[in-house]
Amino acid sequence: MLAHNRTPRRSRSMLFVPATRWNMLEKAAASTADAVCLDLEDSVAPAEKQIARANAARALRELDFGQRTRILRINALDSPYAYRDLIEVVEAAGATLDLIMLPKAESAAHPQFVDTMLTQIELAQGFVPGRIGIEAQIETARGCLHVAEIAAASARLEALIYGPGDFAASARMPLANIGEADQHDHLYPGHRWHYVMQSIVIAARAHGLRCMDGPYAAFRDSAGLEQAARIARALGFDGKQCIHPAQLEVVTQVFTPSAEEISWAEQVVAAYQEALVRGDGAIRIGDRMIDMASLRMAQTIVELKH
Repeated sequence: MLAHNRTPRRSRSMLFVPATRWNMLEKAAASTADAVCLDLEDSVAPAEKQIARANAARALRELDFGQRTRILRINALDSPYAYRDLIEVVEAAGATLDLIMLPKAESAAHPQFVDTMLTQIELAQGFVPGRIGIEAQIETARGCLHVAEIAAASARLEALIYGPGDFAASARMPLANIGEADQHDHLYPGHRWHYVMQSIVIAARAHGLRCMDGPYAAFRDSAGLEQAARIARALGFDGKQCIHPAQLEVVTQVFTPSAEEISWAEQVVAAYQEALVRGDGAIRIGDRMIDMASLRMAQTIVELKH
């Protein structure tokens, strides 16, 4: 099942903000992030879940997020909080909510449950049916194993997201801090997270979805953040989650094609279109041979310019 036709969303940078912190919600709404995620899960203590829901609903109704995508991360479906997260926040503010982020998605049934709940709420409240999308976080060994099924589970699904911290715990792979390289990376002759990250990218692309890399915990380590972001972009991710506004500039820059990349891509597209008129299937630009595969790669860069 392919994702239904939605307006493309720019998602180079996504800023997480605990829904318990009203001052942080206000700052996030005015930040430079492409998307803002109001978090009800890991950053919110059990005793504060109700306050977080009320704040999230209020923020979605009252704050001006501009062109930023508005996301609500609910609690995992194996918790006692998820269904109330959906009912209380979406009923109150579903008209201004863009996406539900589902943590720890482990099977097709998980996004399907959220889809059904959203449909029921939309019908009851008179919201536009199907407008609210879903993003699924792949954060466990089971989720990684079933990532292709998850990607095909719901027409509402828009993106797959890698969750490095919970995945490391689930796979029992030692990791000192979320998203960071540590001594274990130097021991392993390769990229330790390549399999799960590439699996997410391939499943997402096969089903017309976006894909986002998870956060980098050391928010003052700009060099480490940039390296992690560049690895994610090299693997095919569209963007990266951020846990602090200070990370937004680096992440946005990494996932924005450079002037040189855009110039080369536009040159390839223009030259190949001329070649097609002549009936040529392959051409040379400088010392490089260009064919239809080169054109497709160039077109993906040109699309990111807009």
